Amino acid sequence: MKKKNVKRIITLVLTFLFIFNSFAFADTSVVVTLGKDLNQDQRKQILDIFDVEEDKTTIIEINNQEERRYLEGVASEAQLGTRTISSAYVELLDDGSGITVDTYNITWVTKEMYQSALVTAGVKDAKVIAAAPFPVSGTGALTGIIKAFEEVTGQELSEEQKKVANEEIVTSGELGEAIGKDKAAKLIKEVKEEIISKAVKDPEEIKRIIIEISGKLDINLNDEQLQSLQKLMEKIGKLDLDTSAIKDQLKNIGEKLDETLRNNEEVKSLLQRILDAIVGFFKSIFGGKN
Repeated sequence: MKKKNVKRIITLVLTFLFIFNSFAFADTSVVVTLGKDLNQDQRKQILDIFDVEEDKTTIIEINNQEERRYLEGVASEAQLGTRTISSAYVELLDDGSGITVDTYNITWVTKEMYQSALVTAGVKDAKVIAAAPFPVSGTGALTGIIKAFEEVTGQELSEEQKKVANEEIVTSGELGEAIGKDKAAKLIKEVKEEIISKAVKDPEEIKRIIIEISGKLDINLNDEQLQSLQKLMEKIGKLDLDTSAIKDQLKNIGEKLDETLRNNEEVKSLLQRILDAIVGFFKSIFGGKN
C-alpha cells in the first residue's frame, strides 16, 4: 500500500474518531440558556452552578427583547429591566417524571410558581434550574426555560400558552408579595385545577371559584387581587390543558405546599403561646405590685 493511501486512511480514521467523540460526550438531553448581558466571569459562574461544560452543552443566549415579547404590558418596567441576566438549565426526563425546579439567586419567583407556569406553557417531564450570578426577581427566566425546552425537544409550544404562562408568573409574584408566596402558589394551583377539570369559562363562575377556594385557604383577597386572578384564570380556562397532566407534572407540589403552610402555622402558634406566657408573666409581677 502506498504511503499516500495510508495517510488518507489515518486521516479518515482520526476524523471519524473526533466526530464520534463529539457525539459521545455531548449531552443532547440538556440545553442551557444564558442571559446575553452576563460577563465572562458571570457566565462561568452560571455554568458551574449548572455543572456543565460549555463545549459539551447546547447553549443559547437570551436577550431583553425576547423577554419583553411575552412580559411587556404584563410586568412593570422595573421588573423588565434593560439587561438579561437570568439563565436556565433544562434537562429532558423520562415520561411521567414531572417537572422539578431549583433556583439560585431568584428572589421574587418561587420554585412552585415556575412549576405551575411551566405546565401552563406546555412544558413537561423536565429538570429545570433558574439561576443568576446575583439576586434578581426571576420574571425573565421563564422565557429562557421555555426556549431551552423547545430546543431540547424539537417541539414548538403554543404562543398563547407561553404568553399566559408569563402572565401567570407576574400575577403569582405580585399576589405572593401581598399574601405570602406559598399561599399564592397554592391558591393559583387549586383554582387552576378546579377551572380546568370542570371546563369553566364563565367569568362569574370563575370568580365564585376563586372566592370559595381563597376562603377555604383562609386567604383574604382585595378587589384588585380578585380581578387580577380572575382575568388570568379566564385566559387559562381557554387553553387546551388537561387536569390529569397538570397533576402528573406537579408531583408532590400540593403536599409540599401543605406541609410548608402547616409548619408556618405551627410556628406562629408556638410564638403566640410564648408571647402570651411572657405577657402573663409581666402581668403577674406588675399586677401584684399595684
